[in-house]
Amino acid sequence: MAVPIDDARTGITERFQLISTIMRDAFRTLGADARIGEVPGEYCPGTYSVNIDGSQKVMGVGQRIISGAAHIGGVVVVTGGTTIADVLVPVYEALGIEWDPSTSGDLSSTGATVEQVRHAIQDQFERRFDLIPSLVSDDTLELAASLLDAHRPSVSG
Repeated sequence: MAVPIDDARTGITERFQLISTIMRDAFRTLGADARIGEVPGEYCPGTYSVNIDGSQKVMGVGQRIISGAAHIGGVVVVTGGTTIADVLVPVYEALGIEWDPSTSGDLSSTGATVEQVRHAIQDQFERRFDLIPSLVSDDTLELAASLLDAHRPSVSG
């Protein structure tokens, strides 16, 4: 979610709380015991992480602030929480950071598909905001396609 702001120093906590609440409520509609708060030992710990049962992180929440705007968002893990842990183990070892891989979770316990999770999130946004459906223009899609190779990470071996 991107929002205009006048003062970068105000509203930071409120924006974190809003997104975390929207996501928690969306996950609860899917039958998850979703909660807001850091799980002890989680990767990339955060006060506004969204977790299941207080034991497994399923979404981290981040915020980027620039002059005149803020972007609040995160990554929702629908399936593959153990795969994320497998990827992070050597990273955290190399960095010398302690964490508990069992805190890496996903929403698979709900049985929800990616599409159902997307709809649950959209429903929660629609409850709080007047959303205006729109499409990305063909010009914008063409520009994005032309820039893809310049922004794709290179793999070196």
